Amino acid sequence: MNLSPRRHRLAAAASLALLACAAQAQTSDPAAPTSPAPVIERSAPPKPAAKPRVVAAKPASEPEAQPSALTADLFYEILMGELTTRTGDPGSGYALVLDAARRLRDGKLFQRAVEIALQSRSGDAALAAARAWQETLPTSRDARRIELQILIALNRISETVEPLRAEVAATSQIERPLLMAVIARNYSRAADKKLAASVVEQALVDELKSPTTGGLAWATVGRLRLNAGDASGALDAARKGQEIDPASDAPPALALEMIDPGQPLAEPIVTRFLNNNPKASPDLRVAYARVLVENRRFNDASVQLQAVTSSRPDLAEPWLLLGSLQMQAKQDAAAEASIKRFIELSNSQANKDQDASDRKRSVAQAYFALSQLAERRKDYAGAERWLSRVDGAEEVVAAQTRRAALLARQGKLPQAREVIRSLPERTAEDKKQKFLAEVQLLRDAKQYQAAYDMLTQASAAAPDDSDLVYDQAMIAEKLNRLDDMERLLRRLIVLKPENQNAYNALGYSFADRKIRLDEARTLIQKAVQLAPEDPFIADSLGWVEFRLGNTDEAIRILEAAYKTRPDPEIGAHFGEVLWSVGQKDRAVTIWKEALLSDAENETLQETLKRLRVKP
Repeated sequence: MNLSPRRHRLAAAASLALLACAAQAQTSDPAAPTSPAPVIERSAPPKPAAKPRVVAAKPASEPEAQPSALTADLFYEILMGELTTRTGDPGSGYALVLDAARRLRDGKLFQRAVEIALQSRSGDAALAAARAWQETLPTSRDARRIELQILIALNRISETVEPLRAEVAATSQIERPLLMAVIARNYSRAADKKLAASVVEQALVDELKSPTTGGLAWATVGRLRLNAGDASGALDAARKGQEIDPASDAPPALALEMIDPGQPLAEPIVTRFLNNNPKASPDLRVAYARVLVENRRFNDASVQLQAVTSSRPDLAEPWLLLGSLQMQAKQDAAAEASIKRFIELSNSQANKDQDASDRKRSVAQAYFALSQLAERRKDYAGAERWLSRVDGAEEVVAAQTRRAALLARQGKLPQAREVIRSLPERTAEDKKQKFLAEVQLLRDAKQYQAAYDMLTQASAAAPDDSDLVYDQAMIAEKLNRLDDMERLLRRLIVLKPENQNAYNALGYSFADRKIRLDEARTLIQKAVQLAPEDPFIADSLGWVEFRLGNTDEAIRILEAAYKTRPDPEIGAHFGEVLWSVGQKDRAVTIWKEALLSDAENETLQETLKRLRVKP
């Protein structure tokens, strides 16, 4: 998130061009010829002066032109320096150019000496030239920036305190936000990340105390602490930054990166800022909404997006995000209005400055959403019309795949398969994806035997393709060919020993049939080891614990899985375990939520039918 005023970016960028291009860390011997050298950008050439107006006569007060300090001897020295550098003797060339730079007091020649040293992989010589530049021209900010750059590149971080402090002091307040971003980015490359955070904190000691710069400075220190793995120190920096400057959005932007169930003190920093600064930039609120979505807190995310669309109805992106959440909540009319508003704004002149490819992808996403909304109300013609508006090579392939699914849902399976087969095949991967899409059409239409036959034929041609083996195993299960399913999954485990889905699928199939439960748990525990954060694998583990009679453990596991991912299949299992221990009201509540998410889910429908429950 860029928090600096856009109109000052060019000025700040010019101020920091050399500091911003710090190279990666060097070896312990900076002069070693095999070590990579830092790369220094040349300063941008000055703009040509405006052409003067022609006057009739030269004013008497105009000073006479001064003769150049470049004598023939100095010109020859510079020329020889360049020639010796190019003919394989950069050490001699460096000395000649550096001597000329001192005698002429010329910043460009000093920079050239630095470049020659770096080309010869001599970090110490480059640093000596930069420091000689500063001694000769004490007011040169370019010299200080290059010195900083080289010190960071050579991992001599402790020596940067004073030059960094001087650079900060020489930077105007309006340029500070960009400067702080550059500092955080460049010092994060240091090998000793804790030292980098400490050095920057020392250099910013005055800024950290100032009510006008404290928020930004503490956020910079906090970002470096976070980069060093010190999350608690980063959070403390964000808190201190907010205390000294409650109006700064830098501390909450840092805290936003740390929002996590294991870090409960981060989110209050964000909410406190948003509550106390209603006119703050909407960027932070939109970013906060995205974090809430990632954490499955959809209602809270909707509140934030509604606040943005109310205060800044002219912004396009929040409308699409809000419409997506409204779709998920089955608020179809509101979702359609929000998404259409997004399209209107995206196509307006006010939004023409955004990246064209990003805009095209976002608008395609909106068309897909509107098509899905039309499909929900069984308006297949309307769904088709929205899909027809999608353009772009990748988006068109997705639209055609979606169009095939629409045809299949209307009972037009042959036409749907033909649409998939007509898709272009630019690569072998394209061909494979077309094949899998056609198999999915058959599976969705419950044409399991036809799907199995296709997969059998493809697997014969590519027996080691793990995707084909897995899909064939899943279709075998649908056909109740359980021996074939087990054989295929065990083959997949041999082909891909780290494939968590193979262990999970085999273990779950045993648990669901109440057979070989100890082996089922062992298989699923292996899947958990391979993918500990996967809620669907946790669901399988909870289910096998239930089958083994460990009801309390099953509830604990399933509740956590459902909280992480409120999927209808997880909800079906969670509800059944609750039902079995007499918590029927809570079970019905879970099932109602699951039905709102996907009323056609097979596991959910089978569970409700078997238990004779009508939520």
